[in-house]
Amino acid sequence: MTQKEFQEIGSSLPQAPGIYKYYNDSGDLLYVGKAKNIRKRVGSYFNKTIASYKTHELVRRIRRIEFTIVATEQDAFLLENSLIKQFQPLFNINLKDDKTYPYIVIKNEHFPRVFLTRQKIEDGSQYFGPYTSVGKVRELLNFIKQTIPLRTCPLNLLQRNIEKGKFKVCLEYHLGNCKGPCEARQSEEDYDENISQIKNILKGNLSAVVQHFKKEMKGLAESLEFEKAGMIKKKIDYLENYQSRSIVINSTLKDVDAFTIEQIDGIAYVNYLMVNNGAIIQTKTIKVETHLDETPEETLASAIAQLRSLFNSEAKEIVIPFEIDYAEPEVMVTIPKAGDKKKLLELSQKNVQYFIDGIKSKERLQLLKGGDKSVVLVQIKDDLQLSAVPQYIECFDNSNFQGSYPVSAMVCFKDGEPSKKDYRLFNVKTVEGINDFATMKEAVYRRYKRLKAEEAPFPQLVIIDGGKGQLSAANEAIEELELQGQMTLVGLAKNEEELFFVGDTESLKLPYDSESHKLIRRIRDEVHRFGLNFHREKRSKGTFKNGLEEIKGIGNNTANILLKTFRSINNIKKQPESELARIVGVSKAKILKNHFEENN
Repeated sequence: MTQKEFQEIGSSLPQAPGIYKYYNDSGDLLYVGKAKNIRKRVGSYFNKTIASYKTHELVRRIRRIEFTIVATEQDAFLLENSLIKQFQPLFNINLKDDKTYPYIVIKNEHFPRVFLTRQKIEDGSQYFGPYTSVGKVRELLNFIKQTIPLRTCPLNLLQRNIEKGKFKVCLEYHLGNCKGPCEARQSEEDYDENISQIKNILKGNLSAVVQHFKKEMKGLAESLEFEKAGMIKKKIDYLENYQSRSIVINSTLKDVDAFTIEQIDGIAYVNYLMVNNGAIIQTKTIKVETHLDETPEETLASAIAQLRSLFNSEAKEIVIPFEIDYAEPEVMVTIPKAGDKKKLLELSQKNVQYFIDGIKSKERLQLLKGGDKSVVLVQIKDDLQLSAVPQYIECFDNSNFQGSYPVSAMVCFKDGEPSKKDYRLFNVKTVEGINDFATMKEAVYRRYKRLKAEEAPFPQLVIIDGGKGQLSAANEAIEELELQGQMTLVGLAKNEEELFFVGDTESLKLPYDSESHKLIRRIRDEVHRFGLNFHREKRSKGTFKNGLEEIKGIGNNTANILLKTFRSINNIKKQPESELARIVGVSKAKILKNHFEENN
């Protein structure tokens, strides 16, 4: 895929965390990557000079890009890891095993232990995770230990063993970290209540636990035990900031298919998340055109059958937002109201909504084949309250080189696209020295004097790159030509990206990501580029004559030495004659000082 090809699709990529997948022209998965911002990360492959041969080869083979939006950067990290293991793409590092990320296990035993593990065993134990940071897992376990007393010993605490008095309490009991179930000092029911509280913490169901601690903190404060109350407050803060385990890698989900649907103006959009062994391995959104007033239930049922067939799904459970008549009796249909499956549906909804927003954005900009920019031009008319749609726009900018040699550039956009045959450049003729306002006035005056003389049409909108000063200067030119009311002038301030109208004290600030503002900025950037290229060409051809060379007795070499030493003509003027003599000799120093004094 070339940079130009990417630019056509780049704006459709989300600025959100998630994973992206690159495919070749045969449909083979080449690479899976994670990103905090999908658009920015994918764009980096096409907007930079690639030094690595492997990366260059990857980019060359890309023909299709797919993505999945997730909630957090951590989710993206985990999903990337899972997909690499599942599909082993050619350009990814090969991940050898499942011991990369830690889990927290609640052991399947009497008086269950809770600890960190990197290996899942099918023994009926309950696993939470995986987690991306071992440090955070240890911190969480330490918090649980300080908050909820649990045993850590590996003893076989069967009731008969406890009744026989086989065990004695250890140091953990005397430290207050364990209530001594080994000597029957804690019942199994009381211990299981503690385990339920831990499950709530690990699942993210924290409200009950937080309320328990708040009640305890309030009691301590009323008893004036402020230090203990402060410790409880820290526990509450930790709980409230704790993020539950990732939904994209979730061992409780196993193999399920999740579907959501949005229906707009007779068109349905269905998103499919394929979960295999607790991990999302496929994401697909399709557009379904209905023809016979099908209900959402009928449309969703049809789309589910199509997508499950397309991806060869053998999942025995589908998760959907509402009841449907589904033809496979062996498949369980779940409509969750809360919990992990509900969160999975919400993630599916997020992906289908992004798909719809992307289509709306393309339609708005008319970027589909055969389209134009008419919609965004109408938006500019409304935003700027113009009398007509600005199908013809011109933009002016001043440019100079190191504070010297001012020129002006003008670009023309028709129907929202550059009309390069109408671009114009103006070498300043009437302005002495650097005067940005006078330079702008001259360029605007010369442009519209010519159009007036030729009886050519005027633009509906003229953008002046600069603030109120440049805008006022341009308006003076329009008034002198008696062209008031023939066009609308606006100034675009460089720093604040705000628009000024002639005579207004307050500026207009369009939303930075609005399509009208994007087109205005594009026009402004184009006039910058055009003016800068003009300067470069002039300098490369030696067309600009160094101002010092106009002084009789000062040649090109002397002028270059002076500019290299003092950086600008203004700095040269400020130097005492003795300092100039040190650089270019006494006679030339005298010539320079005499010239500057005569032309002061």
